[in-house]
Amino acid sequence: MAALNELLDYTHRFLEVDRFDDYAPNGLQVEGEREIGLLVGGVTASQSLLDAAAEAGADAVLVHHGFFWKGESPVITGMKYRRIRRLIDAGMALIAYHLPLDAHPEVGNNALLGRLLQFEVEGSLPPESGAELVWHGRPRTPMSAEALAARIGEALGREPLHIEGGPETIRTIGWCSGAAQGYLPQAAAAGLDAYISGEISEQTVHVARELGIHYFSAGHHATERQGVQALGGHLAKVFGLEFRFLDIPNPV
Repeated sequence: MAALNELLDYTHRFLEVDRFDDYAPNGLQVEGEREIGLLVGGVTASQSLLDAAAEAGADAVLVHHGFFWKGESPVITGMKYRRIRRLIDAGMALIAYHLPLDAHPEVGNNALLGRLLQFEVEGSLPPESGAELVWHGRPRTPMSAEALAARIGEALGREPLHIEGGPETIRTIGWCSGAAQGYLPQAAAAGLDAYISGEISEQTVHVARELGIHYFSAGHHATERQGVQALGGHLAKVFGLEFRFLDIPNPV
């Protein structure tokens, strides 16, 4: 069993939460009623995840996408009410970490995505670029765009959407999990041959073609499954609690 405040204090320091100006609150979002023996993790605090966690007897739920985003209506009605009521009725806490979980060098989504795709990591884009969350590196050997698409599909269990715009042989790659297609111009300006993120917008196609860089849309959910699993596993070891990851399918 782990005291909620002790787990939160530890995770706050471990993820260096204070470094980030995020779009939603990091840490405790909905208070629970008890110490944590069973921690259930998932990518998004959807109704399906919360129902499954309650049925499993979870004491707390750990997610990457929680509640209370900037620009979101503050009223608790409808879908938001039903989700929060499920947490309260079950006595479960909701804990969420967004950008800190993307950026962490050990359990972060970007670190784990690079490892999963067997890239040699060289660093992240400089802060002055406005894209410091973007990691970059190289495949162990230069490869074609078709080979990279096949590797992404095999690793993530989802065929990526490839927008062809770069050179025939890919030697340098940038990546950022989730909805980070907007960093494509910075990736091109850094001289990268290819860039990988989760989602794609209409303009992304034209940007890739006109700036001469390959773009791979690999799935928002697919590129962000790894971080919560790694963080939950880490907390389980540190605090001696049980952790279960529940993957709610999402094709986006």
